[in-house]
Amino acid sequence: MVKLRATRWLRRGTVIAWLAGVALVVVAIGVVSANGSPKALKPAKSFSLAMLGHPGADVTLSHYAGRPVIINFFASWCTPCQQETPLLARFYRSHHGHVLVIGVDANDQSGAALKFVRAHGVSYPVAFDPSASVTVSYGVIALPQTFFLNAKHQIVRHVVGRLTLPELTSWAASLPHPNGTR
Repeated sequence: MVKLRATRWLRRGTVIAWLAGVALVVVAIGVVSANGSPKALKPAKSFSLAMLGHPGADVTLSHYAGRPVIINFFASWCTPCQQETPLLARFYRSHHGHVLVIGVDANDQSGAALKFVRAHGVSYPVAFDPSASVTVSYGVIALPQTFFLNAKHQIVRHVVGRLTLPELTSWAASLPHPNGTR
């Protein structure tokens, strides 16, 4: 896992970073309470960002309403992301139509980001978040991180760090689809 490069939002003080860290821990605890009963699921933050490599096009979470979504936060300069992104790209190609993946490239340069996604065969939509505003709104302070959303766009799983293929396959399969199937 790699911490985001220092940007203005991080330099404003340790309080913001601390609050984001607390939010991250709360989300990372999961969807089951200490006594084993289900917790209320938290809604994912809506966003609309420019689509990387497609001037004038946007990636908007609400566009995928009613469909389960996997959101992966990454950057071209992030070493674990360099290992994880090809895995996600292959997974998406093999499951296209059944699993929707959205990449969010955070705190990066557009040229480097575009070169990175092309080199790794990414064919899913990639939102470009150069100021990391959406990334921070999700409580992400280190990369990579992945959020699994159900069809109501509630967070059912949050993974900090690099995914493995067995995790990705299992957790994606567990996402309930709108028609009740998996």
